[in-house]
Formats: sequence, C-alpha cells, structure tokens
Amino acid sequence: MLVPKHPRSLRARLTLIAAGLAACLLIPIAVVLNVLVRHAVAEGIWNESLDTASRVAASIRDGTLTDPVPTGANGIDLVEVVGSDGRVIAGSAAARGVHRLSPLHPAADGDVTQTTSCAPHGRDCIYVTVVRVLPDSGSDFVYAGRAAPAILVSPLALPSLLLLALLLAALSGWAAWKSAGRVLRPVEAIRSELAGIGEKNPGSRVPEPPGDDEIAVLARTANDTLARLDTSIRRQRQFAADASHELLTPIAGIRAQLESARLHPEDTPEAVLAALRDTERLEAIVSDLLLLARIPTVPETAREEVDLSHLVVAEVDRRPGRLPTQLHETPGVVIRGMRRHLARVVANLLDNAERHALTVVSVRIERAEDEAVLCVRNDGGCIPEADHERIFERFYRTDAARSRSRGGTGLGLAIAREVVEAHGGSIRVENVEDGVRFVLRLPLAPGHPDEPDPDGPDPGGQNARPRMEDTQS
Repeated sequence: MLVPKHPRSLRARLTLIAAGLAACLLIPIAVVLNVLVRHAVAEGIWNESLDTASRVAASIRDGTLTDPVPTGANGIDLVEVVGSDGRVIAGSAAARGVHRLSPLHPAADGDVTQTTSCAPHGRDCIYVTVVRVLPDSGSDFVYAGRAAPAILVSPLALPSLLLLALLLAALSGWAAWKSAGRVLRPVEAIRSELAGIGEKNPGSRVPEPPGDDEIAVLARTANDTLARLDTSIRRQRQFAADASHELLTPIAGIRAQLESARLHPEDTPEAVLAALRDTERLEAIVSDLLLLARIPTVPETAREEVDLSHLVVAEVDRRPGRLPTQLHETPGVVIRGMRRHLARVVANLLDNAERHALTVVSVRIERAEDEAVLCVRNDGGCIPEADHERIFERFYRTDAARSRSRGGTGLGLAIAREVVEAHGGSIRVENVEDGVRFVLRLPLAPGHPDEPDPDGPDPGGQNARPRMEDTQS
C-alpha cells in the first residue's frame, strides 16, 4: 500500500515521523550491534584458545604432556599436538574424530597463528589458534580451538536484529499515535467548537484546557479573538441600526418638507429652507461616515510633521467665538501625522466643548516626556462615569434631542478617537472640579526632543494666549 506523500492528519504525520526516526536510528544500531557482538565473541574465542594452546605448549616443554590432552572449562575442547612432520602426536578427547584442525602453522618468523577452518560447504567452522612449542625449525605445534558458536554462523542473527528494530520502530509509532491523539484532543474540541460558531451564536467560546501549555494559550487567545470579534459584530450591528436611523431622520424631514410645499405652495420658501437644513445634516453625516471609513487606510507616506500648537491656534482663530476661549500653548510641539485629520480632531473637540460649555472653553498644549498633550476643558456639567467610554461610540449622545437640535452628527468624538488611535495616541475624558476635560496624547515626531523653544519662551515654558477674554484655567 502506498503511503500518501503528505498526510492530511497532523497525528498521522507525527506518527510517521516518530516511526521513521526510530527506524533510521534503530536499524543502524542493529547492524553495528551485530558487528560488535560478533567481533567480541570471536575475540573471546581467540583469547581462550591462545591461553589453552600456550598452556599445552608449556606442558610439552616441561615433559608433562598426557594423551588425551586435558582441556579447561573455557570451552576450548579441540586440542591437537602435531609434530614438524605433520603427524598428530596427541589430542583431546573431542579432537579424536577430527583428522586435522587446520593445515596451517606459524611462519618461520612467528610463534602464533590464528585462523578459521571451515568445511568445504562453508559450514561447521572451527576457530583455531596455532602455537609453536620451540623456536627451532623442528618444533612441534599445538592446535587449540572450538567450533564456532551459533551467533557467529547463524544467518538469522542480523535479520533477527533488524526485525527487532522494525518492531521497536512500530512500537514507537504506536506510542506517538496515542500520545498525539491525547495531545491533540483539545485541538479537535477547539476546531469543532469554532466550526459551529456563526451569525446566530457569535458569543460562543472554545473550551480552554487547564494548564499553561501551547494549546491552553491557543484556546485563550482564540477566546480573546472571539470576544473582540463578538464585540465588533455587536458594534457594527448597532452602528448599522443607528446609521440607518440617523440617515432616515433627515431624509424623512426632507420628504415631509417637500410634500408640505406641494400641498401648500404659499409655504414653499420655508419648506425649501427646512429641506436645505436637513440636506446639510444628511451631507454632514455621510461625510463623517466616509471619513471614518478612510481613516484606517491612510498610508504612512501621506503623513507629515505638524506643529500642534500652530494647528490649534489656527483652529481657535478661525472659529466665530460663541464663548470665550482661553488658550495656553507651548511652541514647537511637533507631531507626525495627517494635518487634515488632526485639524478635524481639534475642531471636533472644540465643537463639543462649545456645545456643552456654560461660560468658557480652555485649551492647553504642552509636552510630557515624549508625548504631545492637548487638553480641552469646558465648564459644563460632568459626564457620568459609565458614559466615559460610550461617548466615543458612533452616534452615541448623552442628550440625543439636544444634540440633534444643535446640529451634531453624533460622530465627532468617534472620529477623534479613530484619528488619534491611528496616529498611535490616546484620548480620554475626565471630570474635573469645574467641568469636563478631554485629554489627547500623541507621540512627538522623531528628532523633536523635549527642549525649550529656541526663540525663548516665557519662564514657565508656556505662552498664555487668551482669546476674547482671559480667565483662570
């Protein structure tokens, strides 16, 4: 059966990898082990046969040789004493049935020879050591040896070891299969739960296994992602509902004014003016929605260095000044961003402050370490703590009727937060003793450290510039 080149199952891959690695490791070990064992057994036989032959040669020199030649308990049972003429002088009891253990004998310049003597058919091999008794040319020779053990002559030794290696590799694969199944069981649970999440149950979560391993971290990360997606879906649905309502309101007003003009021609001028007001409101809402959609797509290359102080001063001077505005600026507060978007943020914050202020609006620009800080304060009523985050949502109003009557689209603060966060900053609202303060923080542009203005600012590091009238901040 052909094994697929790339199994789809991670469990199968891990099993194949484990079995393959085990086989690649165990098969060479089996071959090397077979060679080492055979070599060790042969060396043991050579050493024992040499000891036996040396002992018999010593007994010949001492004149204590007996026939049959006694053998020791080391397994060397084949011993022959052969004269220089090739005649067998004495032998062990086991060697009686053997014509000659080996026809070889040590060379003229040697005392010991070791050899393997086998029958013509290649079986029944004998490991033999030959020792010269005396150094002269007419010396006798002692042959000592034994039949080769099964481990050295059996053709099944290496195949048995290879089969054992394959069985161990298969066992490793089985263990990897079981272990991978146990480890991946939570992954399958996460997968099946994710597969069941859809529009009807976006709030579902995947099961989180105990512990802090990778799978547990994956499950927690997946749940965090699902929570963010759920929140985003809910906000999008709420936004769609609010946007449709906000768009339908001026459209309905325009329709009503046009129908009134058709039914009462004498009221046409007033109806046209009312329709134009509703059209302007509809245009403002659509423009703000398009701006919100474009903010995340602005490329980094479109940004430039912007002096926040100059930007705020220009925006304050441009406004008609319904209420007194107190401005405290620190020159040279340079940030990097989209000038048009940042100007819209300042305008929205000032619009919001003027809409809710009672007597005065206060604006302050300063540095704080590596950040530019813009504070816009009004002396209107405080915002409930529960609404500190909600006021930055799209179309959220603390007083819907009043805001619509004053011309707000309900998107100003949402646009401000989107722009600020797109520039790597933050914006928050705080209740202060004499009103409400919006605090905007943006990172300073690179190359503009927190240093005094080279033109020489006032000793306090700030320039107070009142507009219309100066009131204490």
